[in-house]
Amino acid sequence: MDAEFWHNRWAENRIGFHLNETNPVLPLYWPRLELNREDAVFVPMCGKSLDLSWLAEQHNQVIGVELSEIAVRAYFSEHLYLPTVTMLGNGHTLYEFDEVSIYCGDYFTAPVTPVDAAYDRAALIAMPEEMRQMYVQRLLSVVKPGGKIMLVTLDYVQEEMAGPPFSVSADAVKSLFHGCEIVHLGRQDADESHPRIQQGLSRFAEEVWFIQTPA
Repeated sequence: MDAEFWHNRWAENRIGFHLNETNPVLPLYWPRLELNREDAVFVPMCGKSLDLSWLAEQHNQVIGVELSEIAVRAYFSEHLYLPTVTMLGNGHTLYEFDEVSIYCGDYFTAPVTPVDAAYDRAALIAMPEEMRQMYVQRLLSVVKPGGKIMLVTLDYVQEEMAGPPFSVSADAVKSLFHGCEIVHLGRQDADESHPRIQQGLSRFAEEVWFIQTPA
């Protein structure tokens, strides 16, 4: 679960976590955050997600952080974008095109300015349990006081599959974001045709949360 693990996943194209479409829960639940077009949105560990483009249609500034240069370059090339590339030092490079900016480098040290909102579909669930509190502390430090977060977690029997992605319980979410307003927005259960169910999992669901930081 170190940086080399994720570099290897991208280098070997073992990216089963990548969706070839916008995650259906994003347009379904994002309006519940009641944001404005001017609100800046942070997407941690964004990969080459198409969710970035959907968010860029709703907001003037979408800021991602991604460790893998392969993923960052793929996002822009697959959309036929020619980004401005700025070397920032300390292992970070900034890629920018219109509304989308992606810091290529370490999530924990990327020089992201405070944002109004964040969207986490694949970051927290990529973290082993011992790293989750540190991940959340960093996330909350990037979101402004009173800022809003849409968090997507997974619910399955952890013993039935080795992560990542990991199952993150409701109790874990409440503990990790203690002190924030937390609302469970919805649950999307996989049916028998879902690949995870076909692989033998007894259940597999996406849970969607609204989190607001203290003002």
